[in-house]
Amino acid sequence: MTLTEEITKRRTFAIISHPDAGKTTLTEKLLLYGGAIHLAGSIKSRKTQRHAVSDWMEIEKQRGISVTSSVLQFDYAGCRINILDTPGHQDFSEDTYRTLMAVDSAVMILDAAKGVEAQTKKLFKVCRERRIPIFTFINKLDRYGKIPLDLMDELENVLGIRAYPMNWPVGVDGKYLGVFDRQKNLIELFADDTTHGQKERASEIFSPDSAQVIDRIGQENFDALQDDLMLLDEAGESFDKAKIDAGDLTPTFFGSAMTNFGVKNFLEEYLRLAPPPAPRLSSDGVIEPEDEKFSAFVFKIQANMNPAHRDRLAFIRICSGKFERNMTVWHAPSDKLIKLSQPQQFLAQDRQIIDEAFPGDIVGLFDPGIFGIGDTLTDAAHKFKFEDFPTFPPEKFARVQAKDTMKRKQFAKGIDQLTQEGAIQLFNQVGAGTESYVVGTVGTLQFEVLQYRLKSEYGVDVLLTMLPFEVARWLKFNDGTKVTPASLRGADRGMFVLDRADNPVLLLENEWALGWISDNNPRLEMNATPFDN
Repeated sequence: MTLTEEITKRRTFAIISHPDAGKTTLTEKLLLYGGAIHLAGSIKSRKTQRHAVSDWMEIEKQRGISVTSSVLQFDYAGCRINILDTPGHQDFSEDTYRTLMAVDSAVMILDAAKGVEAQTKKLFKVCRERRIPIFTFINKLDRYGKIPLDLMDELENVLGIRAYPMNWPVGVDGKYLGVFDRQKNLIELFADDTTHGQKERASEIFSPDSAQVIDRIGQENFDALQDDLMLLDEAGESFDKAKIDAGDLTPTFFGSAMTNFGVKNFLEEYLRLAPPPAPRLSSDGVIEPEDEKFSAFVFKIQANMNPAHRDRLAFIRICSGKFERNMTVWHAPSDKLIKLSQPQQFLAQDRQIIDEAFPGDIVGLFDPGIFGIGDTLTDAAHKFKFEDFPTFPPEKFARVQAKDTMKRKQFAKGIDQLTQEGAIQLFNQVGAGTESYVVGTVGTLQFEVLQYRLKSEYGVDVLLTMLPFEVARWLKFNDGTKVTPASLRGADRGMFVLDRADNPVLLLENEWALGWISDNNPRLEMNATPFDN
């Protein structure tokens, strides 16, 4: 198969949603229909059922939420599918934002009862800014919710994106019997769910003018369906593939991930409509996937996916050329040639060594500690850098130290590895010694995960003391002189710390304190993220 043919069959996407909209459940059901698993785990009944395949971290299994992105790959209908299941909770949005840099499209899940929620808006905004095509799956049709027309209005009025319903529910709220496929002009009616969503759901396909349809759904439901379809045809959006590719029109599907209602139809239509790997911007201009020279970037680092081996993996998105096991590439940050050994692909924590991969694929590399988020890897004869990843200022801070000073070494190693993953930001307070660190995060739930992982993965119990600061600013004087606590008027109004690169940072309680520092230090420049060197 040629490089172009390999690229054409790839589909790489992230699933985004507000917490508890059904993101991880839908991920599992796509794996079920794709043949990657044979029995779907139940997210709700954690004590009696298998855990979700994509929730591999122990704390995820206990709490029933995703706290880190997971990578899932399988083949279906001639396509190689790379799913990146992301955390829905806002405290882990930084991980989700980085993941969105590695995909070519996104699947947005809405709860039919709740519609567009707060975190959905934030994630949608990131997709829109990157012009990522967005496919919408309105979930939980097995429960009572908002009427479909109201949900369509919400997509347009709240998110500002036009929606084209690819299918339409058949039946009444909470007791839907099937869906009408608008592209195929067919009605799919589902059998009763007797396996609690653990196996594929049987269905039958009918022509809309078939007498059997009215017998199965009743005259009232049939008339209501005809009225809705007439309204959509007359007043709704027209199908436009160019607008879908530009992220201006979202194909919308109705279904229930929990009961496998409409999931197969969604998967097949997504694969038909979603774009293959897209070009990427770099310091050398646009890099096309068909470029024969290899290129990739690191978008995620994860330590201890296999606790027995205490390994560390760097996840790369291949952007051009062909990846081959043990190939030598140029590593942009170190300006050195490195050998890419032990390449792996994943079904959550389950993995296998691979010999080759192509643009759009996600590959895990053994990382001895040389990789960082956003690193570019290229063919040695064609050196360039991909665009920088967005960085996010921390908003919550805590002092962290090991309870047992005899475990100082394990503590330092754990803190260092979790920092390199991008899960936390690390600071040292000037003059405070090295027995503790100041840790910054985007949300407070990350501290709970930090404590849990230090205990479970490194055997270290920690003391965590929350600090009152909510604002961090990187500092420099515009005349080039060094910023120190002594040179900064009002440094005692906050906490003066150094980041991992020894850049001066001031932590403050609020915007008022920030304004005071600015007014009283006219030579001072402040930035919410590290200054570019």
